[in-house]
Amino acid sequence: MKAILAKRVDSGTADLTEIEDLAVSAGYDVVGRLTQTRTEDAAYHFGEGKVDELAELVERTDADAVILDNEVGPYQTFNIGQKLPEGVEVVDRFTLILDIFGQRANTRKAQLQVELAQLRYELPRAEAKASLAKRDERPGFMGLGEYDESREQDIKRQISEIREELESIADKERSRRKQRRDSGFDLVALAGYTNAGKSTLLRQLAAELDVDENEDRHPDLATTAESEDRLFTTLGTTTRRAKMERRDVLLTDTVGFISDLPHWLVESFQSTLDSVYRADLVLLVVDAGEPTRTMREKLVTSHDTLYERNEAPIVTVFNKIDRITDEELAEKRSALSDIAPNPVAVSAKTGAGIDRLRERVERELPDWQRERLVLPLSESTMGVVSWIHDNAHVEEESYSDDYVTLEFEARPAVVSKARAKAAEIAPAESV
Repeated sequence: MKAILAKRVDSGTADLTEIEDLAVSAGYDVVGRLTQTRTEDAAYHFGEGKVDELAELVERTDADAVILDNEVGPYQTFNIGQKLPEGVEVVDRFTLILDIFGQRANTRKAQLQVELAQLRYELPRAEAKASLAKRDERPGFMGLGEYDESREQDIKRQISEIREELESIADKERSRRKQRRDSGFDLVALAGYTNAGKSTLLRQLAAELDVDENEDRHPDLATTAESEDRLFTTLGTTTRRAKMERRDVLLTDTVGFISDLPHWLVESFQSTLDSVYRADLVLLVVDAGEPTRTMREKLVTSHDTLYERNEAPIVTVFNKIDRITDEELAEKRSALSDIAPNPVAVSAKTGAGIDRLRERVERELPDWQRERLVLPLSESTMGVVSWIHDNAHVEEESYSDDYVTLEFEARPAVVSKARAKAAEIAPAESV
């Protein structure tokens, strides 16, 4: 489908870069662009003359749709549509985003979250239509179509049902996170804007290890992560195992942020964002190839989203340094030091800086507990020794005729479990 992009701003110059990326991601062929700088018009959002200009552009390009990079009210949408040739669709920014989300929703959780977002988007419009229609005796108030007074209640009922199902899924995921931590894994989440290179970074960090599919230890791990140059490739979550110097971590890539997301849309994807909020460490990935001003805007928005609920420390990763010079990188480090005081610079594409990132991840993760166990030699003991090697970092292991001594570091839950396993085989000395 061919589309015209249009955007109004109160001041300054309208930027159509992101909305064009979104339109292309949704499958549109962009054939025209139109912008306006002025205060919002109550009837048309744009000035009426600008809407006439938009209609002429649609006719010249034979466009099928007009995509508005603004939040436009239902009556403004109707009024703009009345000016356009018959059959031309008017799509606002959030309808476009929800359309893309719908195309990418391949899991039950993702589908539920998209449906929830669509319903939350529709609810105020249904409420407004029903309220205004009651004041007007004409069917289909202002030409917006027939209204059904029960629709508002239907939407609220569906929202309630979806939230209940999502909460059930969230309960299982909370249990899974606990199980993974109890098995000795630290949970690291990748966050950031779309196309910042999160999926490529995930592949780079985890590329040298196969994923253990033992569901008793860490179920639902994906062996691949897409890294295509398109928006919203990872609407759901992708988790892979990665080896640091001393620790095994589980890396999770989630849906990317985009600009100007309203609160209701962020809330609709709460279940997916929990993978970030409940991690042990968050890697906030930024495209270092973008202008410094753009990087700052995206960092500010990302921090606003993360700090509201996030429980973990955040490490900023300047990705795509292969696209800039060392001098440009130094300038960006300095200019953004107030919001990204100690970023790690990497190229997920070439592998540059990945070792430094691994070292930083290990430093920032929660401290482990040290333990020393002295166990009597037996067949059962060797099973415990093997388990400790799988779930902890063993610093020293020594054998005598009758005992094996292990000194190791691990998460507190793993240390507790190791003690319990040791106590089951025979009286043991713990120092």
